[in-house]
Amino acid sequence: MTVHCDIVSAEEKIFSGLVEMVIAAGSLGDLGIAPGHAPLLTELKPGPVRLIMESGEEEIFYASGGFLEVQPHLVTILADTALRAHDMSEAAALEAKKQAEQMMSDQSSDINHALASAQLAEAAAQLRTLSRIRKKMGK
Repeated sequence: MTVHCDIVSAEEKIFSGLVEMVIAAGSLGDLGIAPGHAPLLTELKPGPVRLIMESGEEEIFYASGGFLEVQPHLVTILADTALRAHDMSEAAALEAKKQAEQMMSDQSSDINHALASAQLAEAAAQLRTLSRIRKKMGK
């Protein structure tokens, strides 16, 4: 059995197709959504979104947070930023993490610590997503 899944960012539709399961990090923990799941609306934490395709293969995406909605025949992920994990750059995520850590450690500046903390969390979530891909590929 399958369910239709759409992953949409503020800029574009990233994915649309039939899947056997959607796995994402909800605000209260990881969620596994299969066909026939009860209707649901939940906030997502930044991190990987895994789709188990009809063929049994897995595709991994990154969502910067947002919402996951389950309807009887449709799962929709609405994210500010969503990327296919293969399009992400580990070097860019590491650099963003480094810059956020430097901003947080600089006590003399007038930086917004909440913003720096959010940037650090986002970079860490991207790195977790890339790590999951490496594990999947056996690297």
